[in-house]
Amino acid sequence: METESRVTAGRGKLFDSIVDTIGDTPCVRVNRLAPDGIRLYVKAEFFNPAASVKDRLAISIIEEAERRGDLRPGQTVVEATSGNTGIGLSMVCAAKGYPLVVTMADSFSIERRKLMRFLGAKVVLTPRAEKGFGMYQKAVELAQANDWFLARQFETKDNAKIHENTTAREILGDFDGDRLDYLVTGYGTGGTVTGVGRVLRQKRPDTKIILSEPANAQIVGSGISQQRGEDGAPAASHSAFEPHPIQGWTPDFIPLVLQEAIDEGFYDDLIPVPGPVGMEWSRKLAQHEGIFTGVSGGSTFAVAMQIAENADPGSVILCMLPDTGERYLSSLLFEGIPEDMTEEEKALSLSTPGFHMPAD
Repeated sequence: METESRVTAGRGKLFDSIVDTIGDTPCVRVNRLAPDGIRLYVKAEFFNPAASVKDRLAISIIEEAERRGDLRPGQTVVEATSGNTGIGLSMVCAAKGYPLVVTMADSFSIERRKLMRFLGAKVVLTPRAEKGFGMYQKAVELAQANDWFLARQFETKDNAKIHENTTAREILGDFDGDRLDYLVTGYGTGGTVTGVGRVLRQKRPDTKIILSEPANAQIVGSGISQQRGEDGAPAASHSAFEPHPIQGWTPDFIPLVLQEAIDEGFYDDLIPVPGPVGMEWSRKLAQHEGIFTGVSGGSTFAVAMQIAENADPGSVILCMLPDTGERYLSSLLFEGIPEDMTEEEKALSLSTPGFHMPAD
Protein backbone atom coordinates (compact mmCIF):
# COMPACT_ATOMS: atom_id res chain seq x y z
CA MET A 1 0.00 0.00 0.00
CA GLU A 2 1.44 3.36 -1.02
CA THR A 3 1.60 6.20 1.49
CA GLU A 4 2.08 9.90 0.92
CA SER A 5 5.60 11.32 1.19
CA ARG A 6 6.38 13.38 4.26
CA VAL A 7 6.19 17.14 3.75
CA THR A 8 6.94 19.82 6.33
CA ALA A 9 6.32 23.55 6.27
CA GLY A 10 8.05 24.92 9.40
CA ARG A 11 6.53 26.03 12.67
CA GLY A 12 5.20 29.30 11.34
CA LYS A 13 7.11 31.30 13.95
CA LEU A 14 10.64 32.34 14.85
CA PHE A 15 12.27 32.04 18.27
CA ASP A 16 14.16 34.86 20.00
CA SER A 17 16.21 32.54 22.22
CA ILE A 18 16.95 28.86 22.73
CA VAL A 19 15.12 29.05 26.07
CA ASP A 20 11.89 29.87 24.24
CA THR A 21 11.90 26.34 22.82
CA ILE A 22 11.60 24.68 26.25
CA GLY A 23 8.45 22.60 26.77
CA ASP A 24 5.61 21.48 24.52
CA THR A 25 7.18 18.03 24.19
CA PRO A 26 5.30 15.35 22.22
CA CYS A 27 3.38 12.37 23.53
CA VAL A 28 4.41 9.48 21.27
CA ARG A 29 2.62 6.14 20.93
CA VAL A 30 4.47 2.93 21.67
CA ASN A 31 3.44 0.51 18.93
CA ARG A 32 5.46 -2.72 19.03
CA LEU A 33 6.07 -3.17 22.74
CA ALA A 34 2.64 -2.24 24.09
CA PRO A 35 0.29 -5.14 24.92
CA ASP A 36 -2.65 -5.71 22.59
CA GLY A 37 -5.63 -3.53 23.42
CA ILE A 38 -3.58 -0.98 25.38
CA ARG A 39 -2.68 2.50 24.15
CA LEU A 40 0.67 3.33 25.68
CA TYR A 41 2.32 6.72 25.14
CA VAL A 42 5.57 8.29 26.28
CA LYS A 43 6.07 12.00 26.90
CA ALA A 44 9.44 12.51 25.24
CA GLU A 45 11.18 15.14 27.38
CA PHE A 46 14.39 14.72 25.37
CA PHE A 47 12.77 17.06 22.81
CA ASN A 48 13.67 19.93 25.16
CA PRO A 49 16.68 21.91 23.86
CA ALA A 50 19.17 20.48 26.38
CA ALA A 51 17.49 17.07 26.09
CA SER A 52 15.83 16.57 29.46
CA VAL A 53 12.79 17.43 31.56
CA LYS A 54 15.06 19.51 33.82
CA ASP A 55 15.22 22.25 31.18
CA ARG A 56 11.78 23.25 32.48
CA LEU A 57 13.07 23.49 36.04
CA ALA A 58 16.15 25.41 34.96
CA ILE A 59 14.26 28.15 33.12
CA SER A 60 11.74 28.44 35.96
CA ILE A 61 14.41 28.84 38.66
CA ILE A 62 16.25 31.54 36.72
CA GLU A 63 13.30 33.53 35.37
CA GLU A 64 11.29 33.45 38.60
CA ALA A 65 14.40 34.58 40.53
CA GLU A 66 14.84 37.40 38.00
CA ARG A 67 11.22 38.49 38.49
CA ARG A 68 11.60 38.56 42.28
CA GLY A 69 14.96 40.32 42.13
CA ASP A 70 16.65 37.42 43.92
CA LEU A 71 19.15 36.97 41.09
CA ARG A 72 21.28 39.99 40.20
CA PRO A 73 22.57 40.62 36.66
CA GLY A 74 25.83 38.75 36.20
CA GLN A 75 25.60 36.99 39.58
CA THR A 76 27.02 33.47 39.72
CA VAL A 77 24.48 30.64 40.04
CA VAL A 78 25.44 27.52 42.00
CA GLU A 79 23.58 24.22 42.30
CA ALA A 80 24.04 20.61 43.33
CA THR A 81 22.94 18.19 40.62
CA SER A 82 23.29 14.64 39.36
CA GLY A 83 23.54 16.08 35.86
CA ASN A 84 20.34 16.95 34.05
CA THR A 85 19.46 20.01 36.12
CA GLY A 86 23.07 21.15 35.76
CA ILE A 87 22.95 20.70 32.00
CA GLY A 88 19.66 22.58 31.81
CA LEU A 89 21.02 25.37 33.99
CA SER A 90 24.20 25.47 31.89
CA MET A 91 22.10 26.05 28.78
CA VAL A 92 19.87 28.69 30.41
CA CYS A 93 22.75 30.52 32.11
CA ALA A 94 24.75 30.57 28.86
CA ALA A 95 21.79 32.06 27.01
CA LYS A 96 21.16 34.66 29.71
CA GLY A 97 24.73 35.54 30.67
CA TYR A 98 25.06 34.12 34.18
CA PRO A 99 28.19 32.26 35.35
CA LEU A 100 27.34 28.79 36.70
CA VAL A 101 29.09 26.51 39.17
CA VAL A 102 27.78 22.97 39.62
CA THR A 103 28.60 20.57 42.43
CA MET A 104 28.24 16.89 41.58
CA ALA A 105 29.25 13.59 43.18
CA ASP A 106 31.93 11.87 41.12
CA SER A 107 29.77 8.74 40.74
CA PHE A 108 27.67 10.23 37.93
CA SER A 109 28.48 9.69 34.26
CA ILE A 110 31.45 11.56 32.78
CA GLU A 111 29.38 12.76 29.83
CA ARG A 112 27.33 14.94 32.15
CA ARG A 113 30.27 16.89 33.53
CA LYS A 114 31.72 17.28 30.01
CA LEU A 115 28.41 18.61 28.68
CA MET A 116 28.17 21.17 31.47
CA ARG A 117 31.75 22.32 30.95
CA PHE A 118 31.15 22.49 27.18
CA LEU A 119 28.24 24.84 27.90
CA GLY A 120 30.53 27.05 29.97
CA ALA A 121 29.81 25.88 33.53
CA LYS A 122 32.39 24.96 36.14
CA VAL A 123 31.93 21.53 37.73
CA VAL A 124 33.16 20.88 41.29
CA LEU A 125 33.22 17.16 42.07
CA THR A 126 32.49 15.78 45.55
CA PRO A 127 33.32 12.31 46.94
CA ARG A 128 30.76 9.65 46.05
CA ALA A 129 30.92 8.37 49.62
CA GLU A 130 29.26 11.62 50.72
CA LYS A 131 26.35 10.91 48.31
CA GLY A 132 23.83 13.55 47.25
CA PHE A 133 23.81 15.15 50.68
CA GLY A 134 27.53 15.91 50.31
CA MET A 135 27.23 17.63 46.94
CA TYR A 136 24.23 19.55 48.28
CA GLN A 137 26.16 20.82 51.30
CA LYS A 138 29.10 21.78 49.06
CA ALA A 139 26.81 23.99 46.97
CA VAL A 140 25.51 25.64 50.15
CA GLU A 141 29.08 26.28 51.33
CA LEU A 142 30.08 27.87 48.02
CA ALA A 143 26.96 30.03 47.88
CA GLN A 144 27.49 31.35 51.39
CA ALA A 145 31.22 31.93 50.94
CA ASN A 146 30.88 33.84 47.66
CA ASP A 147 27.43 35.48 47.81
CA TRP A 148 26.27 33.34 44.89
CA PHE A 149 22.66 32.53 44.00
CA LEU A 150 21.80 29.02 45.21
CA ALA A 151 19.23 27.47 42.86
CA ARG A 152 17.75 25.13 45.53
CA GLN A 153 16.07 22.78 43.07
CA PHE A 154 15.05 20.40 45.86
CA GLU A 155 13.16 23.05 47.89
CA THR A 156 12.18 25.91 45.59
CA LYS A 157 8.53 26.53 44.81
CA ASP A 158 9.62 27.37 41.28
CA ASN A 159 10.14 23.64 40.65
CA ALA A 160 6.63 22.21 40.88
CA LYS A 161 5.22 25.52 39.61
CA ILE A 162 6.69 25.06 36.12
CA HIS A 163 5.23 21.55 35.85
CA GLU A 164 1.87 22.86 37.03
CA ASN A 165 2.00 25.60 34.40
CA THR A 166 3.47 23.65 31.47
CA THR A 167 3.81 19.86 31.75
CA ALA A 168 0.38 19.31 33.27
CA ARG A 169 -1.35 21.66 30.82
CA GLU A 170 0.35 19.98 27.87
CA ILE A 171 -0.94 16.61 29.08
CA LEU A 172 -4.46 18.01 29.50
CA GLY A 173 -4.34 19.45 26.00
CA ASP A 174 -2.94 16.34 24.33
CA PHE A 175 -5.53 14.05 25.96
CA ASP A 176 -8.46 16.46 25.76
CA GLY A 177 -11.58 14.46 24.99
CA ASP A 178 -9.68 11.19 25.34
CA ARG A 179 -9.07 8.65 28.07
CA LEU A 180 -6.03 8.91 30.30
CA ASP A 181 -6.16 6.10 32.80
CA TYR A 182 -2.60 6.16 34.13
CA LEU A 183 0.34 8.56 34.36
CA VAL A 184 3.64 6.90 35.33
CA THR A 185 6.66 8.84 36.59
CA GLY A 186 9.74 8.48 38.74
CA TYR A 187 11.18 11.26 40.84
CA GLY A 188 14.42 13.12 41.35
CA THR A 189 13.37 16.38 42.98
CA GLY A 190 9.69 15.46 42.83
CA GLY A 191 8.77 18.48 40.71
CA THR A 192 6.99 16.52 37.99
CA VAL A 193 4.73 14.43 40.22
CA THR A 194 3.93 17.37 42.49
CA GLY A 195 3.24 19.93 39.77
CA VAL A 196 1.33 17.56 37.51
CA GLY A 197 -0.45 16.04 40.49
CA ARG A 198 -1.83 19.43 41.55
CA VAL A 199 -3.54 19.80 38.19
CA LEU A 200 -4.62 16.25 37.39
CA ARG A 201 -6.21 15.75 40.80
CA GLN A 202 -8.51 18.67 39.96
CA LYS A 203 -8.95 18.38 36.20
CA ARG A 204 -8.58 14.63 35.61
CA PRO A 205 -9.34 12.89 38.93
CA ASP A 206 -10.02 9.68 36.97
CA THR A 207 -6.32 9.42 36.07
CA LYS A 208 -4.30 7.22 38.41
CA ILE A 209 -0.81 8.57 39.06
CA ILE A 210 1.86 5.92 39.58
CA LEU A 211 5.16 6.87 41.22
CA SER A 212 8.27 4.75 41.09
CA GLU A 213 11.63 4.57 42.85
CA PRO A 214 14.65 2.22 42.79
CA ALA A 215 13.98 -1.18 44.36
CA ASN A 216 17.12 -0.98 46.48
CA ALA A 217 16.58 2.64 47.58
CA GLN A 218 12.93 2.83 48.61
CA ILE A 219 13.15 5.94 50.73
CA VAL A 220 9.51 6.93 50.17
CA GLY A 221 8.34 3.34 50.43
CA SER A 222 10.14 2.95 53.75
CA GLY A 223 7.70 5.29 55.46
CA ILE A 224 10.61 6.83 57.37
CA SER A 225 10.38 10.62 57.65
CA GLN A 226 13.14 12.84 56.29
CA GLN A 227 15.14 14.91 58.76
CA ARG A 228 14.97 18.57 57.70
CA GLY A 229 16.30 21.94 58.68
CA GLU A 230 14.09 24.96 59.27
CA ASP A 231 14.23 25.87 55.57
CA GLY A 232 13.06 22.41 54.50
CA ALA A 233 16.50 21.36 53.27
CA PRO A 234 17.68 17.87 54.20
CA ALA A 235 19.47 17.72 57.53
CA ALA A 236 20.88 14.22 56.96
CA SER A 237 21.08 11.38 54.45
CA HIS A 238 17.99 9.16 54.55
CA SER A 239 18.54 5.87 56.37
CA ALA A 240 16.75 3.78 53.70
CA PHE A 241 18.96 4.99 50.85
CA GLU A 242 21.45 2.76 49.05
CA PRO A 243 23.49 3.63 45.96
CA HIS A 244 21.54 2.68 42.83
CA PRO A 245 22.16 2.77 39.06
CA ILE A 246 19.16 4.91 38.07
CA GLN A 247 21.00 8.21 37.67
CA GLY A 248 18.80 11.24 38.22
CA TRP A 249 16.34 9.37 40.40
CA THR A 250 16.06 9.35 44.18
CA PRO A 251 18.82 11.28 45.91
CA ASP A 252 19.73 10.11 49.41
CA PHE A 253 17.02 12.32 50.93
CA ILE A 254 13.35 13.09 50.31
CA PRO A 255 13.24 16.52 48.64
CA LEU A 256 10.88 19.09 50.11
CA VAL A 257 9.28 19.46 46.65
CA LEU A 258 8.38 15.76 46.68
CA GLN A 259 7.10 15.96 50.26
CA GLU A 260 4.02 17.85 49.04
CA ALA A 261 3.08 14.96 46.75
CA ILE A 262 3.48 12.53 49.66
CA ASP A 263 1.48 14.66 52.10
CA GLU A 264 -1.28 15.55 49.63
CA GLY A 265 -1.66 12.06 48.15
CA PHE A 266 -0.81 13.10 44.60
CA TYR A 267 -0.01 9.50 43.59
CA ASP A 268 -2.16 6.38 43.80
CA ASP A 269 0.53 3.73 43.95
CA LEU A 270 4.28 3.51 44.53
CA ILE A 271 5.99 0.75 42.53
CA PRO A 272 9.71 0.00 42.93
CA VAL A 273 11.84 -1.09 39.98
CA PRO A 274 15.33 -2.66 39.90
CA GLY A 275 17.93 -0.66 37.96
CA PRO A 276 18.92 -3.58 35.68
CA VAL A 277 15.27 -3.97 34.65
CA GLY A 278 15.14 -0.28 33.76
CA MET A 279 18.26 -0.65 31.61
CA GLU A 280 16.73 -3.65 29.83
CA TRP A 281 13.61 -1.66 28.94
CA SER A 282 15.67 1.32 27.82
CA ARG A 283 17.42 -0.96 25.33
CA LYS A 284 14.10 -2.47 24.20
CA LEU A 285 12.62 0.97 23.61
CA ALA A 286 15.62 1.86 21.45
CA GLN A 287 15.74 -1.37 19.46
CA HIS A 288 12.01 -1.98 18.99
CA GLU A 289 10.54 1.53 18.92
CA GLY A 290 13.48 3.77 17.95
CA ILE A 291 12.91 5.74 21.17
CA PHE A 292 16.23 6.65 22.79
CA THR A 293 16.01 7.30 26.53
CA GLY A 294 18.24 6.84 29.56
CA VAL A 295 18.13 4.61 32.61
CA SER A 296 15.50 6.74 34.34
CA GLY A 297 13.29 6.64 31.25
CA GLY A 298 13.75 2.90 30.90
CA SER A 299 12.90 2.41 34.55
CA THR A 300 9.74 4.50 34.29
CA PHE A 301 8.80 2.58 31.15
CA ALA A 302 9.37 -0.74 32.94
CA VAL A 303 6.74 0.26 35.48
CA ALA A 304 4.42 1.47 32.70
CA MET A 305 4.72 -1.93 31.02
CA GLN A 306 3.91 -3.61 34.33
CA ILE A 307 0.78 -1.47 34.57
CA ALA A 308 -0.06 -2.14 30.91
CA GLU A 309 0.12 -5.93 31.33
CA ASN A 310 -2.56 -5.80 34.02
CA ALA A 311 -4.70 -2.90 32.81
CA ASP A 312 -8.22 -3.25 31.45
CA PRO A 313 -8.54 -3.49 27.66
CA GLY A 314 -8.74 -0.05 26.08
CA SER A 315 -6.71 1.58 28.84
CA VAL A 316 -4.58 4.61 27.97
CA ILE A 317 -1.23 5.03 29.75
CA LEU A 318 1.24 7.91 29.62
CA CYS A 319 4.83 7.37 30.74
CA MET A 320 7.27 10.21 31.42
CA LEU A 321 10.67 9.82 29.69
CA PRO A 322 12.97 12.32 31.44
CA ASP A 323 16.01 12.37 29.17
CA THR A 324 18.09 10.93 26.34
CA GLY A 325 20.29 7.86 26.36
CA GLU A 326 23.31 9.89 25.27
CA ARG A 327 23.81 10.89 28.93
CA TYR A 328 24.82 7.31 29.72
CA LEU A 329 27.41 6.24 27.13
CA SER A 330 30.03 5.52 29.81
CA SER A 331 27.56 3.88 32.20
CA LEU A 332 26.35 0.32 32.65
CA LEU A 333 23.51 1.06 30.23
CA PHE A 334 25.97 0.68 27.35
CA GLU A 335 27.87 -2.26 28.82
CA GLY A 336 28.26 -4.91 26.14
CA ILE A 337 27.77 -2.46 23.26
CA PRO A 338 31.04 -2.90 21.33
CA GLU A 339 33.12 -0.18 19.67
CA ASP A 340 34.64 -2.55 17.13
CA MET A 341 32.87 -4.88 14.71
CA THR A 342 31.33 -8.04 16.11
CA GLU A 343 32.01 -11.40 14.46
CA GLU A 344 28.66 -11.17 12.70
CA GLU A 345 29.52 -7.71 11.37
CA LYS A 346 32.95 -8.92 10.20
CA ALA A 347 31.24 -11.77 8.36
CA LEU A 348 28.92 -9.28 6.67
CA SER A 349 31.93 -7.22 5.60
CA LEU A 350 33.69 -10.26 4.15
CA SER A 351 30.57 -11.40 2.29
CA THR A 352 31.34 -8.92 -0.53
CA PRO A 353 34.78 -8.43 -2.14
CA GLY A 354 35.71 -4.81 -1.39
CA PHE A 355 36.41 -2.25 1.34
CA HIS A 356 37.57 -4.61 4.09
CA MET A 357 39.13 -3.36 7.29
CA PRO A 358 42.78 -4.42 7.79
CA ALA A 359 43.22 -7.75 9.58
CA ASP A 360 44.12 -7.47 13.26
